Amino acid sequence: MSFLDSKIKGSKASNSAVLPVVIGYALLLGAAIAFQVYALAAVPLIIGVVALSLARRDWLLLGLIATVPLSMNLEELKIGGVGFYLPTEPLLFGLLLLFLLDRIRGKRLDSDVESHPITRCIQVMFIWLFITTLTSSDLLVSFKFSVARAWFVVGFFFLLTPLVQTTKKQQNVILLYVVPLLLVIGYTVIRHAGYGFDKQAGHWVMDPFFKDHTSYGAVLAMFWFPVLALLLKPNRPPLVKLGLATAFSILTLGLVLSFTRAAWVSVAAAAGIGALMMLGVRLRNLVAVAGVALVTLVLVWDQLVITLERNDQDSSDNLTEHVESISNVSSDASNLERINRWSCALSMWSEKPVVGWGPGTYQFNYAPFQRSEHRTLISTNNADRGNSHSEYLGPLAEQGLPGCLIILTLLWLTSTMGFRTYRAWRKVDRWTSLWAMSIYLGLLTYFIHGVLNNYLDTDKASAPFWGFLAILVALDLNVRKSGSSTKRYHQQDLPSPDGAPNPR
Repeated sequence: MSFLDSKIKGSKASNSAVLPVVIGYALLLGAAIAFQVYALAAVPLIIGVVALSLARRDWLLLGLIATVPLSMNLEELKIGGVGFYLPTEPLLFGLLLLFLLDRIRGKRLDSDVESHPITRCIQVMFIWLFITTLTSSDLLVSFKFSVARAWFVVGFFFLLTPLVQTTKKQQNVILLYVVPLLLVIGYTVIRHAGYGFDKQAGHWVMDPFFKDHTSYGAVLAMFWFPVLALLLKPNRPPLVKLGLATAFSILTLGLVLSFTRAAWVSVAAAAGIGALMMLGVRLRNLVAVAGVALVTLVLVWDQLVITLERNDQDSSDNLTEHVESISNVSSDASNLERINRWSCALSMWSEKPVVGWGPGTYQFNYAPFQRSEHRTLISTNNADRGNSHSEYLGPLAEQGLPGCLIILTLLWLTSTMGFRTYRAWRKVDRWTSLWAMSIYLGLLTYFIHGVLNNYLDTDKASAPFWGFLAILVALDLNVRKSGSSTKRYHQQDLPSPDGAPNPR
């Protein structure tokens, strides 16, 4: 048989295999329309996704990351009355089940990932989530919260870490999120322009992709440093450079027009930390300065409050005035409501200091703890308008002191790893050290933002947060695998940024 004959025969076989599939789907679609059961039309898609998850789980995960910026909440769309993000969360739940099945069958994580301090901290986090779920004031709410946290961490950290072992793969993952995110920014800016860039309109024009401007601003802030690092990478083709410059400009424009003060503060503060890192300042020195600053703050607290109360500049369409309103604790309703929510969290913790009220239960229990002097025009007893507005006080109220300490430990381990990987790669490859720092600073923006807001219960923030941690762990493991100590790095001992060994 000639090559041409074999190709024709293969083509005919392929066509004969496709034909029954097309006919079957046409019949299924016809039945769905005839009986008005439109969910039937999705059956082939579901079967395809299941097959892909079994055959190429990595493709499914990477495709899922690209859908995160475009996912929509059923509750926000008034569909089903369930706070569920489509298509991401059903897929993440499926990946979680497969991950647990692998564990039951004895398949282990990579030993280096398993023993990494970040992984150990995450494991402790889940142990404590399990304990506080059992003692929760609402077992069902806490169980749902813990499962959701599990599918975010499994999907965007444990399953992603093996896929980002080189800087090339890491860049691709970042771009998988950024490209659709740019579409969301374009949609938001165009829609915002229709309202004359009004600040109030800026609170909701990103709907239905983001629930409000604060979560939108937090995600844009996280990607600001990594996209800047991608732009600064040397020897890029001019067309790629132009594309990245355009992406960075759109990201910056979106961040400014988000009117999210916490996001602006987080970027500015992270940029300051980055500058100190480049100057060679060690983390322990920064912590020492922060400790002195904290003691000083306690000593002058009363005078500081008096000074802040003199600021009566409310949030405004004027960017300068909007920045000035950040420290207004006398009349700005948004700032005052945060104080109200924080006060409730502390009061809840004082009643249950060890195990708290249960993961995810703050919004259902905080109302009786509101004090009249802290209530504002936007205060509510209906478990809406946000949660505790803090990634630190929320766990404190819901999981007791250990819950808060776990988050602080994660911050400490992330910072030590960020400083370590930056210094290590600086002796090997300047841009890779910049890349490592940009990933750390992206994470740091969220840790800083987390003082004022909390979004790790959403796919939008969880994907970059746990994903950036996966990338940083991969960069750290490349150093650890070289056999060098954290005090001694040599270029010939370290792997190249793209995974191949460096020539001696």
